[in-house]
Amino acid sequence: MKIQGAAPGRLLTALSAHSCVFPASVAFPDNQGMTSRLPFIQPEYAPSWHAELHLGFALDGERTVLRENRHRGPLRVQKALYPEGDAVCQAIVLHPPSGIAGGDHLAISAELGVGTHAQLTTPGAGKWYRSGGAEASQRISFTVAAGATLEWLPQETIVFDGARARMETHVSLAADSRYIGWDILCLGRAAAGERFETGRFDLFLRIDRDQRPIWIERGGFDGSDPMLSSPAGWADATVCGTLLCAFPELPAQASALLEACRQTCPADGAQHGLSALPGVLIARYLGDNSEAARLWFVELWKTLRPASLGRPAVIPRIWNT
Repeated sequence: MKIQGAAPGRLLTALSAHSCVFPASVAFPDNQGMTSRLPFIQPEYAPSWHAELHLGFALDGERTVLRENRHRGPLRVQKALYPEGDAVCQAIVLHPPSGIAGGDHLAISAELGVGTHAQLTTPGAGKWYRSGGAEASQRISFTVAAGATLEWLPQETIVFDGARARMETHVSLAADSRYIGWDILCLGRAAAGERFETGRFDLFLRIDRDQRPIWIERGGFDGSDPMLSSPAGWADATVCGTLLCAFPELPAQASALLEACRQTCPADGAQHGLSALPGVLIARYLGDNSEAARLWFVELWKTLRPASLGRPAVIPRIWNT
């Protein structure tokens, strides 16, 4: 059977995505009050996906629970996990199609209630496929209430040659909330010898604390843009990573934390740097090895997590699969 208008592989991924939808009546022992889904209104044979995921975390005694889990289209969190006990709720964000094609639009939002601690990660690398002309986008919005903590630790993002992609992230912190997050961006598929020679990529990242910006970053370039080879830009590198850590006590601890973090460096010897502003500590990687970038960020996280979040680092098991 042939379905007109279906992009290659879309029907299979649509069926696998649909099979992950749980009926509203299914009970989750860890989160009894959790809802399951928004109305699924897009035909499963559509050539592009418009997907949404909204998560809401709340305290139930000393336990952080995933109180809301609403989705539409192929974005999921199947179950809340507790690898560190009740205080930290881990959620693995799944995108069953495994890649974002031209015309796809993903929206992910999370609201962390007072005193909660959520750790969000992904099971594998995100991929932005070559587009025939339509732009694809991913918009992320996180709201972290008083005394709450958010860790956003996705695996790397690979931008294929010819992709037309836009990534926007907005993190809103309360006066005393805490945040650690990173992004690792790979231009082209290095293993296949591919470079980002055509297409377009745009990035916007903003972190606010108490409704005031503490970090704003905006960038954009076309394939083969001169800035990709310029020493003032990517300097012919193919992988760029940014780690950001924000917590109320940072100004008093910045000097000691920077010294501790500088004891480690990327295993591949790539260009890197660490600095601290009044509201945020920043680590940058610029090289050609996404694994080296991720492993360096993990080592930094092992140092930063106890200091900023008051908890030792526990490696998510999904990273080892």
